[in-house]
Amino acid sequence: GKPVAQDWEKYNEIVNNGKSPKDALDELGYNRACCRRMFLSNVELIDRIAKFKNFKK
Repeated sequence: GKPVAQDWEKYNEIVNNGKSPKDALDELGYNRACCRRMFLSNVELIDRIAKFKNFKK
């Protein structure tokens, strides 16, 4: 496999500027389906998780 996390912010920037996810991945050089799926199937959960308080036992 190939690490892909270093390009997550750049991918989001490209997509948010109007390009399609396909074009963004092509621009970043991700040609293999296994790499592309990491971007296309990612779900950002941090905003949902951050709403909950931390409870100490």
